[in-house]
Amino acid sequence: MPSTQYLKKIRPVQLIAVIFFTVSGGPYGLEPLLEYAGQHGALLVLLITPLLWDVPAIFTVLEFNSMMPVTGGYYKWVKYALGTRWGFFEGWWTWLYTFVDLAIYPVLFVEYASFFFPGLQAYKVPVCLVIIWASAGLNILGIVPVGRVSLFLGAVVLAPVLILFVLAFYHHTGGLTIQSPSLHGITFPSLGMALYTVMWNCLGWDNTTTYAEEVEKPVRSYLVSMFIAFALVIVIYFLVIWVAQLSGISPAVLTENGFPAVGVIIGGHWLGALLALGGMASTLGIYAAVLLSVSRVPQVMSEDSLLPARLNKLHSRFQTPYVSIIICSVIVSLMILWTFADLLIIDVTVYGAGLSLEYIALIKLRISEPDTVRPFKIPLNITGLCFMLLLPASVYFVALGGAFSSSPETIKPAVFAICALMSAEVAWRLLGLRKLFKR
Repeated sequence: MPSTQYLKKIRPVQLIAVIFFTVSGGPYGLEPLLEYAGQHGALLVLLITPLLWDVPAIFTVLEFNSMMPVTGGYYKWVKYALGTRWGFFEGWWTWLYTFVDLAIYPVLFVEYASFFFPGLQAYKVPVCLVIIWASAGLNILGIVPVGRVSLFLGAVVLAPVLILFVLAFYHHTGGLTIQSPSLHGITFPSLGMALYTVMWNCLGWDNTTTYAEEVEKPVRSYLVSMFIAFALVIVIYFLVIWVAQLSGISPAVLTENGFPAVGVIIGGHWLGALLALGGMASTLGIYAAVLLSVSRVPQVMSEDSLLPARLNKLHSRFQTPYVSIIICSVIVSLMILWTFADLLIIDVTVYGAGLSLEYIALIKLRISEPDTVRPFKIPLNITGLCFMLLLPASVYFVALGGAFSSSPETIKPAVFAICALMSAEVAWRLLGLRKLFKR
């Protein structure tokens, strides 16, 4: 049964835009890849990582969503399959990782806006706070306004990127060659950071299911929308890194100044300005879409008495979990001073742990409920599923190992991420004590 009756539902074309922004939002954030993976390894890492990291996640999400298209998505699935305790862990870890994830985008917005206002970094905190609370207001208005804004911002993001592609290939002289793929000469820590960069730019497929009851014909809509969004993401990522290589830009300059610097090389200052605008639109769209997904998780956890009941309170007019949205925004407002590299490591590490619970839940339900109707079913038996799920696990541990074997600057966020994961057990025990004292 739906946990809440919503006034309006999002349509498939809007769902594609919301998924695109939840997972990607364009190529912005990929800039460090060339420096980490090198000219010969960048495209190789970019193509292989999504196949190992994303495809299993997408298939898992589609199978679960076809069985249980409910508000709360992955939290409900894990709770149903593995029990309340692990459902709580799933919700807690996702809440933590999303706070970290959300803190990244206002900071990136300021970096791209600095193309126009070089002194804007001095006002980073107030600008970030405006973005955070404007997005909170938009989310309180409901999923349909978020979907409409995502469509508009999607056009703003993609148009400059498409212009970049056209001009790059039009002005390029000589053959269009691709660097021979190789990881030779890349250190293990650099490989780990390259993986983190691509993994972060491709995570969040399960986040798009937390509002499934607010989607028209959710099973079919998610099936079509996810595959379209995945194809769009991979094609854009591949082309933009390839164009950056063709431009001859230094990897260090690309990391420092971003894709607007590539635009300046290829088309002049006007194209750099368009790409900077696209980066600003990308961060705004991702922030609004991710906040939409995470705000539904505390709501359904409070319905299960795993979080305070007040989190379940809906807006009297818009029927949105406005208390949850406000609390999320308050916490993100406190995290905007972290560095991008630290946030990236914490983000992917905590997210990967939550994703692993979804994989375990998938196998558990295949064993315990083999006859349950699954309109979409991964065409593998249980053994095949186990082998499939080893792929993202391998990528995850290689990336984590690279972080731990790197400099102290990368070890600290990795250790912090492990501590954040352990906090779920502390919170669970405190919840048990709270229930005990209420008796």
